This record gives sequence, C-alpha cells and structure tokens, in this order.
Amino acid sequence: MPQLSLLFLFFLPFISSSDDYKYSITIKKDDYNSFVYAGCSLKYTPGSPYQLNVESLLTSLVNAADFSTYANFTSSTASAAAPAYGLFQCRADLPLSNCFSCIRSALNQLSSLCPDAAGATVQLRSCFLRYGNESFLGKPDNTLLYKRCGGDASGGYASDVLGLRDAALGSLTAARGSYRVGGAGYVQAMAQCVGDLSAEACSDCVESAVVQLKAVCGFAVGADVYLGKCYLQWWSNSGVSSSRHGHGDRKTLGIVIGLMVGLVVIIVFLSFIRRAGSSGK
Repeated sequence: MPQLSLLFLFFLPFISSSDDYKYSITIKKDDYNSFVYAGCSLKYTPGSPYQLNVESLLTSLVNAADFSTYANFTSSTASAAAPAYGLFQCRADLPLSNCFSCIRSALNQLSSLCPDAAGATVQLRSCFLRYGNESFLGKPDNTLLYKRCGGDASGGYASDVLGLRDAALGSLTAARGSYRVGGAGYVQAMAQCVGDLSAEACSDCVESAVVQLKAVCGFAVGADVYLGKCYLQWWSNSGVSSSRHGHGDRKTLGIVIGLMVGLVVIIVFLSFIRRAGSSGK
C-alpha cells in the first residue's frame, strides 16, 4: 500500500520578530485556520472500495468535530480488506464552534492539495486532520515534520530570553497531560500531544520536541516545531531584540540578488545587440 510521504506544499510566512509569537494563548479569530503544512501520499484508484472508505471516514471526522476536539475512526464499510484510518484534533482550549470551522477548513484544503491521495495530513494553526491506509493510531512518532524559527536573540545564548526559554520548556516536560502550558518570566510555552498517545508516549514526544526545537532553532526568539504526534511552541511577551536573520530577510535578499542578476543579463544582451549592429554596418 502507498506510504504517506510528507511533501511540504505551502508554508506560513516565516516569523523573524519575537512579538509575533504572542499568538498562542490569545490567538486572533482569523488565525485559527491559518495554513501550516500539508503532506500527500500516492493516489488511490478512483472508484475503488478504498475511496468509498475514505469518503465515509472523512464524513465521520467532520461530523465528530461538531461536538469534540479529538476523534479517530476506522472505516471499512465498503471493504474490510481496504480500511481507512483517520483522526482529527483541535487545540484543547479551542471552542467547539471554532474547532468545527477549523476541521472543515482543513478538509477543504486537503481536497484541493491532496486530491485522491491514499494518505494525507493537513496542519492548520489550531487543528489538524490526517488519514491513511495503514493504521497509525496509538503509535508514537517523534519525527520532525515542520519547524518555524524566529530571528536569533541578540547576544546569543547569553541573552536572558533563552534562559527563560529553557525554564519554560522545562515546565512543559515536567507537566502531565496531553495539553500543557508553561512559562517563565515573560516567556510562555505550549505543547499538545495527539489524543491517541499514552501518557508515557506523550511525555516522550514533548521531551523530543524540546530537544529538536533547541537543535534546529538554536538562539531563535520564538519557535514552533511539529512532530508526528505532538507539537510545541514558545514565544516572548517582551520586546526582546533579535538579529532578525529570518527567512523573510533571506527572501528579500534573494529578490534583490535576482533583480541585480537580471539587470546584468539585460545590459550584456543590449551590449551584444549594439556590437552586432555595429559590425553589420
């Protein structure tokens, strides 16, 4: 059966300012459904029993989002030989009305980004939706799927904010439950595990998220990491300065370099035309 191979199709704008990391607790309403990442596997055969099972599964997931922030289902109505497995989850403190809206949005984006995929996942800011043809329910997965890092803290690790970050992240690993909120000083952090994990597997996932966040985001002021079965965010509520070596700066530099290269090509081309015209006289 086709395996889910995560293909990052689109990304949220890279945050290079620490102030942008104030969203996690007081998130704006229009940010609930902001896109983070999506992944698709190979396509199933149209009209197959598996397609019918997937359609039944997705319908069950969306309907369940009307009264729950987490649910998982296995659909084998059309054929027990080709079951479809899936789940959805919203952030634990999300109102049900917003959860339902988020899952509906995730399903709509899944349909456009991964049409006829045998397996797919869509992560939005406050919810995610996943299904596949091989059961992943209850199985730990600490694979890093997506990261987003802010600009580096001025002063590197000597910066006070990184000491507070470590304390805030430590409060998450010491906590229990699938949804965890912690903080230290003006730094706050949040983590959530998928509802199908055991308490031990959830703690392992959060600990792995902390380690991987520090490894991939280094001195960044604010970061998000999404693992296979949990995610973690930390942000500063203070105007901490950073060197702003973020993706947005690199993108701007790339545009400038591209324009300069284009200008050089045009100058060389016009020079060639001028010389060709002179030699023809």
